[in-house]
Amino acid sequence: MIVKFQTVQFRQFVSVCVSVCLLLSATVFAQDPPRPRLGVPDSGSSDSSGGNAARGTGKVVVSSDEDYLLAASDVIEIVVQDAPELSGNFRISAAGTIPMHYLGTLTVVGKTPYDVSKTIADGLRGRYLKDPKVFVNVAQYNSRTFFVQGAVRNPGVHVIEGKPSLFKLLTIAGGLQEKHGSTAYIIREIKAKPEKLENRGQAGNESVTTRTPVGQAVTDAKGLGTKVSIEGEGEYELRQAKIGGMLRGNFDQNMLIEPGDVVYIPPAEVFYVSGEVKSPGQYQYKEGITLRQAISLAQGMPFKAAGNRGVIYREDPLTGKFSEMPVDISAVYSGKKDDIQILPNDIVVVPNSAVKSVSSALLMALGYGVAARVPIGR
Repeated sequence: MIVKFQTVQFRQFVSVCVSVCLLLSATVFAQDPPRPRLGVPDSGSSDSSGGNAARGTGKVVVSSDEDYLLAASDVIEIVVQDAPELSGNFRISAAGTIPMHYLGTLTVVGKTPYDVSKTIADGLRGRYLKDPKVFVNVAQYNSRTFFVQGAVRNPGVHVIEGKPSLFKLLTIAGGLQEKHGSTAYIIREIKAKPEKLENRGQAGNESVTTRTPVGQAVTDAKGLGTKVSIEGEGEYELRQAKIGGMLRGNFDQNMLIEPGDVVYIPPAEVFYVSGEVKSPGQYQYKEGITLRQAISLAQGMPFKAAGNRGVIYREDPLTGKFSEMPVDISAVYSGKKDDIQILPNDIVVVPNSAVKSVSSALLMALGYGVAARVPIGR
């Protein structure tokens, strides 16, 4: 399910989630890039580093079924044996290139580190070095960051090679906490078109800058002062996946996650049963629960309940407002009407019947009077 949101509540929710993730990512990538030993794979590139990646150490979980393809913003370490003047760390530009002494601008995006090392060696062979030996390692996988927040055991920034699915990403994040929601929310930024950004800057000659919680988070995290701001305001789309269905074998819900996505697993949802039930209160929501089951959890309705005048108050996820849905709970409970699915945050209200309350009181009084006149032992 894909839903585009532009409401104030959703923007605030997205701003909070993304701000937290940007703070975490700024902390991870502010560290000096690792410098792996020549001929020895980076220790952060092993499957066993999943737990460390979950704790935000910047180590990498490797996908063993494909070679890593370099992308913009990645930092690669190039070591040319016997030519230290050509060696160093290079950040891949948005155009997918790196500047390199003697060879000029090299296009490296979409290539493996091995391909890049071979290209450099071929360019140097015979003219600069007789038999060049070139080693290329990925120092920072900045293009492969994923953010997981909420009810997982190791939330934070995860750096992953390959294309993880939702199930794999949750596994890398240490798995779900015991009390987790039934729906995973994947927040994906939609890149604004250039003309849209231009339209936002038409008021006078002012620059196109909008102060947002995300921009403030980046400013604070990088210590850049108050002059830095984010151009434009990002728009987001929300994708949803049913975790319960996925874990029970419905793998249609196991979507692929893209770099930069924010995956949010809410804590366990609840619903409420109030009014004339024997055990009113808050109950943990489970996917597929029905009105009849909800009333059963509340231990049923007493005699004085007006089940035919029941009400379900349901929250609109976009506006946060509750709508009122009349329902004949007695007919549903007895099987005369179809059962109704309960949704998270539903409030089921069973009103009191004044007539039944009076009748109940009279019956109790009459029963007490009759019992009082009966001699003990008869």
